[in-house]
Amino acid sequence: MPTITLSHSMMSRIQKLNGATHEKNTLSDLLPQMGCPVELNDDDNIEIEVFPDRPDLLSHETMARAVRSFQRNHSKGDDIEVSSSGIRIAVGSDLENVRPIIMGAVVRGVNTGNSSSERDSFIQSLMDHQEKLHMTLGRRRSFASIGVHDLSKLEWPFRYEAVSEDFSFQPLASENVMSISQILESHPKGLEYSKLMNSLESYPVILDSNDEVISFPPIINGSQTTVSEETKDFFIDVTGFDMIACETCLLLVSLSLSELGGVVESVEICDNDGSSRVTPNFGSKTHRVPNRLIQKILGMELSDAEIGEAIRRMGGSLLESRTITHGSERYERWSDCVVGEREHVFSMPRWRSDIMHPIDIVEDIAIGFGYDNLPDILSSVHIDASPLKSSNLHRRIRMSLRSVGLQEIQSLTLSNENDQFEKTRWPMISEATVISNPITVDHTLLRQYIFPSLMNLLSSNRHHELPQRVYELGEVVHGGDNRTRVSWACAEAGAGFSTAKGIVQSLLRDLGATSSAISFEPTPDKKGPWINGRGALVLIDGHEIGEFGEVSPEVMGLFGLRSPIHAGEFDVDMISKRIKDPIH
Repeated sequence: MPTITLSHSMMSRIQKLNGATHEKNTLSDLLPQMGCPVELNDDDNIEIEVFPDRPDLLSHETMARAVRSFQRNHSKGDDIEVSSSGIRIAVGSDLENVRPIIMGAVVRGVNTGNSSSERDSFIQSLMDHQEKLHMTLGRRRSFASIGVHDLSKLEWPFRYEAVSEDFSFQPLASENVMSISQILESHPKGLEYSKLMNSLESYPVILDSNDEVISFPPIINGSQTTVSEETKDFFIDVTGFDMIACETCLLLVSLSLSELGGVVESVEICDNDGSSRVTPNFGSKTHRVPNRLIQKILGMELSDAEIGEAIRRMGGSLLESRTITHGSERYERWSDCVVGEREHVFSMPRWRSDIMHPIDIVEDIAIGFGYDNLPDILSSVHIDASPLKSSNLHRRIRMSLRSVGLQEIQSLTLSNENDQFEKTRWPMISEATVISNPITVDHTLLRQYIFPSLMNLLSSNRHHELPQRVYELGEVVHGGDNRTRVSWACAEAGAGFSTAKGIVQSLLRDLGATSSAISFEPTPDKKGPWINGRGALVLIDGHEIGEFGEVSPEVMGLFGLRSPIHAGEFDVDMISKRIKDPIH
């Protein structure tokens, strides 16, 4: 979860600007009630964790607004008034496959502070808010990226267009003019986010009327628009691929600046097809919630006044409560509003993009009403669980392998190409699912085989006494699809191919396979981890379900092992198709 450190002094300043009061001693009590666990609270700062579904709480300003609502202090209107800035952004025709979405806003007259330290604190807070939105809503800038600029240094109208890799400008935090290709190859931000530009033949830039580069999204801003302590008027651009993420980022940055006295102004986006739109849109969204759902989840009947007050504490409002006179005659889902029932219509801020279902409104009502005020009773919601079709098969596999003395382990589904294919001499079953930004060279893809994980486990425990007999029933990924495989490996002296075959025969017998359906074929030489002539494919009615054998000393050496090992690996999904469950 994202962690945010709030300065008591800045929270107090924001609240005073909005005609409210802030008591640092009560903040640590309020935040847990709002669903934000407090990690640290001292004389200067309070550190809290914000759940990923509440990106609207990731800055001092937006948190201060939420605290005012929760304290029932509605001295400042909930609506954000937006006037026209007169600024237009012309969108080029060749951005559809480059970075198609662009939005903008202007915020003027922001009170950034009365001293140098306050203004510096504001800039740091603004940058921190921007990066937290990039990491959460923006999905590391792939869904959405934000640029915040000093409006006084810009000349409009603006243009959003695609340029070649030879296009040059002076990026932020650089003293030299650099081309797009140089930025991607050597600038710190270019190196960090260049993967977002892979396979592009042209690159997006935002230019002002003097052809000065405002931004090269999602990588870096131009140097001349840098926000300083003197900046009072801001231009915000948001670009990306996800409409909801882009809009929410724009609204939240604009909202945070408006909390500091800024006046929000709209920007006209002129698309190349002749159409235009205006951003930002602070209009609220309405949600219909059946009273039955609130009562069912919370376990008590709340009055309209109690529901209205609870949702006001969460920043929304109850528009009306009514009896449904037309619509569905029956409900198949909890959230369905049925004729004759009572429903509530709520208005919630547009920046609350986490509200996607009526149950999210019920959660907000529970938080606003107070979990401590809910009745201390068992849940009235009871859903009978039904086992998955695969659960019986998995249980029988585990019981069979435990019965021959194997111990179950669970390892990571992350692996690497060297372990999965090169060391084991197994081919790729399908296209590998690669991690685009791996943290370590050991975890670069999602595994296709389980056997390498067992070999690494045995290698890590090679200083312990033998025998070591382990198995794993787990998930693998083939071509982007999850599948299930089972593998076992036994490091022990005096055992070999015959012992491995005995485990296979015992497992197939316990799963209900008939001996007449089972057949074995030798594995091709040096295909797989087996000693030549001591590996076998297992077939059911002529269909391969797996293989087993004695592990080659060459393969063992690559994993750092020297003790004799016999092992096997089966495709559980194939077993489920070829062996009928004897219980059903």
